[in-house]
Amino acid sequence: MVFSTYIFLFIFLPLVLVLYFNPFLKGRKFKNTLLLISSLLFYAWGETYFVFIMILSIIMNYVLARLIDSGSKRRFFLTLAVLWNIGLIFVFKYLSFVLENLHMISTKIPLVTIALPIGISFFTFQSLTYVIDVYKKEVPVQKNIFDLALYIALFPQLIAGPIVRYSTVQNEISNRTETRDDFTQGSFRFILGLAKKCLVANYAAQIADSVFNSMGTADFNGANAWIGAIAYTIQIYFDFSGYSDMAIGLGRIFGFHFEENFNYPYISKSITEFWRRWHISLSSFFRDYVYIPLGGSRVSPHRHILNLAAVWVLTGIWHGAAWNFILWGIYYLVLQLMEKFIFMKFLKFSESKATRLLQKTALHAYSLLFIIIGWIIFRCTSLADIVTYIKTMFSFSGSIINNFYMRNGAPFILAIGVLGSMPLAKLIKNKESTWYGIARSVWILLMFILSALTVIKGGNNPFIYFNF
Repeated sequence: MVFSTYIFLFIFLPLVLVLYFNPFLKGRKFKNTLLLISSLLFYAWGETYFVFIMILSIIMNYVLARLIDSGSKRRFFLTLAVLWNIGLIFVFKYLSFVLENLHMISTKIPLVTIALPIGISFFTFQSLTYVIDVYKKEVPVQKNIFDLALYIALFPQLIAGPIVRYSTVQNEISNRTETRDDFTQGSFRFILGLAKKCLVANYAAQIADSVFNSMGTADFNGANAWIGAIAYTIQIYFDFSGYSDMAIGLGRIFGFHFEENFNYPYISKSITEFWRRWHISLSSFFRDYVYIPLGGSRVSPHRHILNLAAVWVLTGIWHGAAWNFILWGIYYLVLQLMEKFIFMKFLKFSESKATRLLQKTALHAYSLLFIIIGWIIFRCTSLADIVTYIKTMFSFSGSIINNFYMRNGAPFILAIGVLGSMPLAKLIKNKESTWYGIARSVWILLMFILSALTVIKGGNNPFIYFNF
């Protein structure tokens, strides 16, 4: 099931809310049971058979965590837990890719096609953080399997994150308090995410798809390539951050407080800063469970490079079983190595405010340029397409004036995308005033009406990160 569908917005979610906040059954056990059943139904709606894979994973992680906590052969059972979770992802997400590449070497290697369960990377990574943290004694083992199942299967973040750590919600599973303020702010946040998806990402996607699909035709030129690349840059941000907003908002409605997953990544002045702001839950996962355990930066320079390489190759692979994702990870590895060991070492900001502003502007432009190129690598499915697209971009052929892709409201969508990528709300100083509250409520209501109309009018519009 997708958040941005009329079934979820007008049937599933209202029904869950009515049952959850009913005035008769208010016990925590009832509320948790309702959320767990609702989450399993939510997942089974589109993944009828794969829901049993998730249930099996929950059982396995519950049993292995209990064994880890028992004090006997802890490292052995941790190894089993890691192998189970990584093996689950490998079979469903990467086995077909590996066999396909081996088949090119030897036709004796069989080809298999395995359907990918939606959200498997997210709920598996959550399970990994839980068993590892239990092993490290950073969180207590969960002895109630249904509470652990609620943590792993909770429908707001089940399909596309953020990757919520058990330590973040362990107390709220049994002891949370639902408040009117949380319900209001959560609803606002959910609607903001819905508007990002329906009113910006989906329309930016139409522009991006038109341009990327025109490769190899006479319409594909430098101007169009830039329009398509910028449109996709806007699409993927509003699509993914929109889902995260909706997940965080829904979680808050039910009394859960998830951590932020995005922090205006396109205002970054370096690639390193970008990855501190983009998909924060994934970046922090690889930092805490791969990079730091390998030694982080407190090792020799050569080992430090290997540690970074491990993180970035895994980051690329995590996003999909395709060579363009691996190349995308390596691309960011190279950029970060250049920043850490060359560029940033020699960067000194001027004492002059004007010069310093110019330097920061140049750094922002540099970061955006390489981020946009990165999304081209991410979007194109073959090396040939990547080379062709980037080569066409920098041919600077064609003209923006009277451009086909800049008609029919495209400039407006791109402008909204650019403005929405900046923290303009921080410029509003008097947020406690009555007028601000009224204006914000009216704006949120308008966003919901417009988003709901597009949902009713439109068809299937899954989120990009459903594939990962």
